[in-house]
Amino acid sequence: MKDTSRNTRLFLAILAVIVGLFMVAVAPVLIQISMERVVAALVEVSKDKPAYSSGILIFSYTYPLYRALIFVAGVTLILLASAIYKGEEWTYPVGLLAAAFPSAGGMFMFLPYVSWVDGFPIPMAISFVGLAFFWSFILLRKVDKWLKWAQFLALTFAGMLTTHAFTIGVGNLRMLLTRPMKPLYDGIAWWVLSWSGPIQWICVILFFVAIYQLAARKHSGWWMALVGAVSILAIDIPTQVIRTTMSESNSWDYLYGSLLSLGLLFALLFPKFNAALIDKSEPQPGEVEQQRLGEAKEVAATA
Repeated sequence: MKDTSRNTRLFLAILAVIVGLFMVAVAPVLIQISMERVVAALVEVSKDKPAYSSGILIFSYTYPLYRALIFVAGVTLILLASAIYKGEEWTYPVGLLAAAFPSAGGMFMFLPYVSWVDGFPIPMAISFVGLAFFWSFILLRKVDKWLKWAQFLALTFAGMLTTHAFTIGVGNLRMLLTRPMKPLYDGIAWWVLSWSGPIQWICVILFFVAIYQLAARKHSGWWMALVGAVSILAIDIPTQVIRTTMSESNSWDYLYGSLLSLGLLFALLFPKFNAALIDKSEPQPGEVEQQRLGEAKEVAATA
């Protein structure tokens, strides 16, 4: 951050305050309005399609959960502004993680509008505000071009996968709560949903942590993103095949998750990007232990 011009740092600091205030004071109201519209729409839809009734309870909990995450992240951005202006490097991963919550959360909360809710999709505004800071922080820093574009792709795909995986996990739970033959499972087309959902949510946690760690150029962040992407790919492909061949589902959601995973894997594995994403001066896994073991042997030999 020290290499980034003073004017750019000033702009980013001001943007952090504006976006943070939006997340603290405006986004919570927009989320409440959005949640009530989604729930009201589901109440009407579930009269003819009872299978959708489970969404009423699920969205009544997941919207407030993301509202809390966005609120705390907004406070974080406001408090970071001064340090961003000073060019303190540690603010970069912290600021990106904070901006990832409204970016991913707003997109998740927008998706019910596609199926059930008429009118302007209010949560899209939350997502766009978060992305304004997320992408500005990545693209306006003065760093090597390969690092900039590697982080732009890897962090963007990781953020998109947090949204998609969380949405798929919610969708799996919604269907399982109103499945035929409940509490039993009527064949592999329903079994696979109980496998997929928890995996999706575990990967959401991995991706959020990876966003922070990748921004800090940590080897652990690269591995978390890799594990998450491969895990999503490994569960989404068979789930897509099973759901489209053994049930009446005509959704391609798992295919979209697979494509996003491939995009993240490209950003992680393409040689130029891979070389830029990881700080080579950071001790690699096992190196610290080997160094300590060598020092212990030397002490033992001289004793």
